[in-house]
Amino acid sequence: DCRYTCHQECCSLIQLECRRPGQGQLSPDSTLLPACSQNVTQTVEEAKPEPLTIQEIKQKIDKYNAKVTNCLLMKLNEDGSYTGFIKVHLKLRRPVTVPAGLRPQSIYDALRDVNLAQMTDKRTSFYLPLDAIKQLHISSTTTVSEVIQGLLKKFMVVDNPQKFALFKEMRRDGQVLFQKLPLTEYPLYLRLLAGPDTELLSFVLKENETGEVEWDAFSIPELQNFLMILDKEEKDKIQQVQRKYEKFKQKLQQSLKEARGKPG
Repeated sequence: DCRYTCHQECCSLIQLECRRPGQGQLSPDSTLLPACSQNVTQTVEEAKPEPLTIQEIKQKIDKYNAKVTNCLLMKLNEDGSYTGFIKVHLKLRRPVTVPAGLRPQSIYDALRDVNLAQMTDKRTSFYLPLDAIKQLHISSTTTVSEVIQGLLKKFMVVDNPQKFALFKEMRRDGQVLFQKLPLTEYPLYLRLLAGPDTELLSFVLKENETGEVEWDAFSIPELQNFLMILDKEEKDKIQQVQRKYEKFKQKLQQSLKEARGKPG
């Protein structure tokens, strides 16, 4: 009657003040609606696709490889797992932290799995090239979390991996849609289902936007860099506004000059 709503687990903590005529004060149990959340959860679980059989995976890999226009094919293993390539676009707006004064990683370092970032405590920050693309050879068992860590390692980025997130980018009806992938998702499986066409599906590494910025996760040099960046952006914005109105002023003065010798 009073339209009060609460979780079913919390009903024992609720003190209702409303009264029904002739029946006194109502009890929470007498006002409960039939639970429906369990049915909704069950429906979602039933909607999940069933795991593919090895034969179905083989058919999809053959279909995938038939559409590939380069040598980046998928390969099926005897245990039912498979390997292949994904391309990840790096669209990072903030600078990343890397070791200072280190030489680039060589093939020898990669083969020996040498982590150059651990060889020095000196750090510096810089912007990665906008929309840089990195190609990764991964397995069907490689998770989103492992892809993020692998990308950071290849670029020798020492920032916390939790600062980044992997998104899938899809194009539908002329619109670009982004969806954040859970850390336990398998990117190569999504690539297999979508096919090799990156217009239908591509992967993007971006900052992990969680709403409120957790400033405690950043070091003092990073925070100082943010202040420098904000100061530069503010100055650039001021210059843009000044140039805009300076052009408007010049056009207005030119129009007044041309109109002086005309009647009216």
